[in-house]
Amino acid sequence: MSGRRATNKGAATKRAGKAKTADPLFPARKRNFRIGGDIQPVKDLSRFVRWPRYVRLQRQRKVINQRLKVPPGINQFRHALDRADSVPVFKLFAKYTPESKTEKAARLEAVASGAAAATAPPPVVHFGLKHVTYLIEKRQAKLVLIASDVDPIELIVWLPALCRKMDIPYLMVKSKARLGALVHQKKATAVCLTEVNGADSAAFDTIATMARERFNDNVEIRRKWGGGIMGLKTTKRLEKRDAMMKAEAAKKAMY
Repeated sequence: MSGRRATNKGAATKRAGKAKTADPLFPARKRNFRIGGDIQPVKDLSRFVRWPRYVRLQRQRKVINQRLKVPPGINQFRHALDRADSVPVFKLFAKYTPESKTEKAARLEAVASGAAAATAPPPVVHFGLKHVTYLIEKRQAKLVLIASDVDPIELIVWLPALCRKMDIPYLMVKSKARLGALVHQKKATAVCLTEVNGADSAAFDTIATMARERFNDNVEIRRKWGGGIMGLKTTKRLEKRDAMMKAEAAKKAMY
């Protein structure tokens, strides 16, 4: 063991004693990693990727919504239901999905041929902004779902106020595509139920109560402004400006 230690010690001494000689033809200089300078070191370049136009617009829209002061009427659409609370809501609405074109044609053929008796239409989910608005104004809608990502937002910015005026519970959900899937469409701004079956009345009452607590009767959600969050560079610049103003005020106070 002692011989091995001595060998290792001797190798370390030899390595330490071997000094790095500088070549006079190629003097050492600090690397310059600016534009047109030395080759950049290996690093993550995802920040410099040229993303598609729709991705850039999404990011710019998110940033500008953080920077600008957003009035309460628009800011309330940021408080949509989370996933845990939206699961029972969509589960209930999925039971009342309207029939597709194929199902409707098959039903009408069966009625026409006499194989099935004509019955009253079952309760279904109603969609279409004009139709949903009409049902709300007539107080026929019992529960309304509003998409929070509608663009332009002016299409539905007045709908929560109308629901509160007519005393109809409403919920804001995150995806207009999810609402569209309920009614065999690509997207839907708002959907509503006018009636439910007796077996689903308990679940419907629970969801309606939650809707009133979260949105109809929640005053804070309608009064809170959004945005006004500055970036890191702007924050640092404002901090420096405040420090300079305080120092200037302290100098003036001395005289």
